[in-house]
Amino acid sequence: MAKTIALLFHEWHWISVSKYCEGTIWATVMFLVALVTLPVRTACAEQPKELVFGMSAPFTGTNGEMGVEFYRGIMAYLDHLNATGGAGGWTLRVLPCNDGYNPGPCFENTSDFIRSKDVFALFSYLGTPTTTHILPLLQKFDEHQTYMLFPLTGAQPMRTEPFRKYVYNLRASYFEETAGLVKNLTEIGRDRIAVFYQSDAYGRTGWDGVRRALLLQGLHIVSEAAYQRGANFDSDFVRESRLLLAGTPDAVICIGTYGAQAALIRDLRDMGSDIPVAGVSFAESGKMLELLTKAGMEHGKDYTRNLINTQVVPSYEAVELPGVRLYRTLMDAYKGAASVSGSTYTPRRFSYVSFEGFLNGVLLGEMVSRMADAPSRERIPDVMNSIHDFDMGIGVPVDFSDGKHQGLHAVYYTTVVNDRFLPIDDWQRWRK
Repeated sequence: MAKTIALLFHEWHWISVSKYCEGTIWATVMFLVALVTLPVRTACAEQPKELVFGMSAPFTGTNGEMGVEFYRGIMAYLDHLNATGGAGGWTLRVLPCNDGYNPGPCFENTSDFIRSKDVFALFSYLGTPTTTHILPLLQKFDEHQTYMLFPLTGAQPMRTEPFRKYVYNLRASYFEETAGLVKNLTEIGRDRIAVFYQSDAYGRTGWDGVRRALLLQGLHIVSEAAYQRGANFDSDFVRESRLLLAGTPDAVICIGTYGAQAALIRDLRDMGSDIPVAGVSFAESGKMLELLTKAGMEHGKDYTRNLINTQVVPSYEAVELPGVRLYRTLMDAYKGAASVSGSTYTPRRFSYVSFEGFLNGVLLGEMVSRMADAPSRERIPDVMNSIHDFDMGIGVPVDFSDGKHQGLHAVYYTTVVNDRFLPIDDWQRWRK
């Protein structure tokens, strides 16, 4: 049934996330009937006072290593929380399912979570093309109070109607990340900005963010190039590099994955261009740096110069922050599996992605603690609304009060320093 349902959806466009793929009217009717006649049950658990959350993410494929990092950060905190009494006495269990960063498998996973596993909520999905693809399910399950908690995506469909009511975001949006990049680059005279983006909902959201930010200053994108989802570091982006350089840009903003962005940087540098290349948080900067460093050693070149990446959490080196200290302590103590759902990835000690997952775990624990007397899906909106100026130890408070569906808005800017992406101390180094 799940595979049949998945076939009813095409990959979504960047603005419209409700277009059904071609199929018979009868199949569509049967699909809708199946959705609206589901029974209401308590979330499936293996033991008393346990709540189960469904997580669909890539653990193999293009973004597999990113998915593992994200999951490890989540579990480092939740294992600690469960071992010390849980959230108000409730044990929190995450059920991870691999989607390979593909919308179809993500849809199947989500259908299974809701129809068979009956999870308490969907939690920490990873990726825009996958997460946006399942939003109609949340709308169709409206009476069953199925919510998406803290996905790793900054895309607009999760933040605007008609789906905003079903999603609670912790992180800043891609519009906020790209607006910050445009502001900082133009302030140092780099106002001829090109865009390299993934040709799907993720890439188009970021492209639109850059476009909007430039328009506010009376500027336009000088050149652009796109690539198909699934590209990696082995991809050849010489043609795309030429398209970008044809606009004589002062900088390139990328809306891509770590492998694709690294491949573009390599090809731009091999063509003699040393202009700044900036990416957003989803282009997992640590893994991207690993790829570029290894390639640089093999080719006798430095591919790590003039790189900028936004982050949506503080630096994991900011040990003056209590939340960072706790993260580092629990990650070092974490004894969970290094792989999940078939992945064979050797994890890093710390990363921005695992720190984001860690903070998701902290917020999940806080939400459940606030309803520990009687957890229920129906109470999620009221409990989230009660979270006001919540201190996670990262220097900025989390606020979901007054009906907000995004708790943080901070964007951090990093560049390569001593083989790590660390906070930028002075943008003037790139002044044109």
